Amino acid sequence: MGRAYEVRKASIQKNGAQKAKLYSNMSKEIYQIAKNGDPDPSLNVNLKRIVEKAKKLQVPGDIIDRAIEKAKGGNDEDYKEVIYEGFGPANSTFMVKCLTDNLNRTVALVREAFTKSKNKLGVSNSVSYNYDYLAILGVKNVTEEEVFDCLLNNGIEVDDIEKEDDLIVITCKPGIVTRIKDELEKDLKITDYEIDEVGYYAKEKIKLENSEDLENYELLMNLLENIEDVSDIYSNVLK
Repeated sequence: MGRAYEVRKASIQKNGAQKAKLYSNMSKEIYQIAKNGDPDPSLNVNLKRIVEKAKKLQVPGDIIDRAIEKAKGGNDEDYKEVIYEGFGPANSTFMVKCLTDNLNRTVALVREAFTKSKNKLGVSNSVSYNYDYLAILGVKNVTEEEVFDCLLNNGIEVDDIEKEDDLIVITCKPGIVTRIKDELEKDLKITDYEIDEVGYYAKEKIKLENSEDLENYELLMNLLENIEDVSDIYSNVLK
């Protein structure tokens, strides 16, 4: 299975046991984007995209509206995205994405999770060179050729276009996602994305064979997932 499978699996997990946390993180992202730009989605393309993503993930409309209204009110809260890198059992590695208004609190909590599980938090760039930072879009009801021709005709180069089950999956650099969506919507009338994610994907995966390593890996994952500031966790472990 490719990167698209990883994204779908992560989305299923988020929509199950971690709905409350998902809602909180999406609210923070919407608030921050609205605060840093125009709070009107029709005038702020980044806000429009994050609202569309929130709706796709079934975030309630009142949560979305409150986040935008909060930004309109000139609230002083300010969230920053930060990535922590770490080492788990048996050469496993982690990229932990956080959205926080208190860096000291967040790094202390993340470090505590690694320490409690007898693993190690790394320094910047100690792990990230083994990951690709990519955007993944998945669309239905079109062919590979149609998507390829649309992007080619508009001078857009992507990393990959492939068919997975009933989806056409586009892998690209995050900076060109908005342009790709604009052209797909204009030329192919695509308005719905089955996959719409930006994340860190390990260049090479490992499999944990030892039961003790697997238990330790799950312990670390659970500790990290229980941290409110943690929004995404990426690992090179093959599940």
